[in-house]
Amino acid sequence: MKLYTGDLSPYSAKVRMQIYAMGIDDIDFELPPSFYLGKLSEVSPLGRIPVLEVEDGIIPESEVIAEYLDDLYPERALVGATPRQRADVRLLSRIADVYLMNNIFMALPQLPRKTRVDAIRDLFVAQVRRGMGALERHIGEGPFAVGGALSRADCTLVPALWMCENTVPRLDVDNPIVATEKVAAYWEKIQQNEHAARVLAEMTAGMKARLDGTERKMVEAARAKVGQG
Repeated sequence: MKLYTGDLSPYSAKVRMQIYAMGIDDIDFELPPSFYLGKLSEVSPLGRIPVLEVEDGIIPESEVIAEYLDDLYPERALVGATPRQRADVRLLSRIADVYLMNNIFMALPQLPRKTRVDAIRDLFVAQVRRGMGALERHIGEGPFAVGGALSRADCTLVPALWMCENTVPRLDVDNPIVATEKVAAYWEKIQQNEHAARVLAEMTAGMKARLDGTERKMVEAARAKVGQG
């Protein structure tokens, strides 16, 4: 199997963290040159990463890939031990995907101050805060989001909370984590987990590459590789 992924992509990061935690060692990671050329639709019609390539085709969308991996390796599945835990895992993962990450991405075009529309920025930030409030209510109080073991909820929350901490303040608003108690305590603890720490280091490296211009060089290299340079 092959996972088309990128260091900075939080949706890719959640799948990578799941792969690390489940101990799956037969998946290769790759970012195709077409990603840098804006032609990822050549790999997947959705044109987004992650995409899992399997023997008989491709599987797009991070949550679908996550479920597929749990089904493929049921003895290692990160879904919780009881029906209620499994519901909580799905709930927290959905909050992270829909209310946190999706709204952060919708707000990203408002990063440049010169072209920012404050009303648009405020609308999406309010939705992020709404999601954070829901997360504060439903997250567990132990070292993991649900129960006493790492689950898919953690795999989704780790990159989502990284985005909250490293991206939202660039919109000139407060990091939404600081207004919480349970989420803030969880965030401090989960970063010590080996799989979370690995993914966070990858995302930080991806952010550095974007900010220092390394990503631009990758675009140029991609164009050269496909004969467009």
